[in-house]
Amino acid sequence: MSLQTLKGKAAVVTGGTRGIGYAIAKALVEEGADVLICGTRQQTLDSALAKLPPMGRATGVVADVTKLDQVQRMMATAKETFGGIDILINNAGIGYFATVENMKTEQFERMLATNLTGLFYCSREVVPLLRERGGGDVVNISSLAGINPFMLGAGYNATKFAVNGFSEAMMLDHRYDGLRVSYVMPGSVDTEFGGPAAGSDWKISPDDVADATLAILKMPRRTTISRIEIRPSMPPRKRG
Repeated sequence: MSLQTLKGKAAVVTGGTRGIGYAIAKALVEEGADVLICGTRQQTLDSALAKLPPMGRATGVVADVTKLDQVQRMMATAKETFGGIDILINNAGIGYFATVENMKTEQFERMLATNLTGLFYCSREVVPLLRERGGGDVVNISSLAGINPFMLGAGYNATKFAVNGFSEAMMLDHRYDGLRVSYVMPGSVDTEFGGPAAGSDWKISPDDVADATLAILKMPRRTTISRIEIRPSMPPRKRG
């Protein structure tokens, strides 16, 4: 099987300053892709860009994916800088965890805005740009929380269940435009997302999620990997 090269491809990675997003951006750059990352703070954006390897072109913008005008500016910057866009990685996401009774309205609304509305904004704005290139890829970073509910996760579960459904419907909508839409569902990943935790070496590495994402992108255009589930091989055993 002949895999696609990513050299010279242009990618946008949301939430690309740390964790899974940074690992994906780094992997893409190492493959020779041109990458634009976004984050919500200039300091963390500058720090991430300084650490990215020099193999491809890398740039970034401060952008909040919940703001449509900022998403539009981000896409315009990527097109102007790279001449177009071939790949969108929707990675930006947040989580608050509480019972339904105790969850604050602003927390629930912010999760919806970031995890779902922001993904919609980015996806909608990139479709015509991918079509201009003759097709491309959208990869949404979801979670096993999108198929496995858990206690204190009602709000977060709701957003990730929605991401999965959105991804599958978008794939059906745009497959004949040459667009492939996939989603990746990691379990527990060793990032700052859930806060610092001792003894987390059993968790998935962000690099593992990046490798899975690149596997999707490298498939021949005739083939779409619709979704990938990733889970720790040996999580801690439950007692009792």
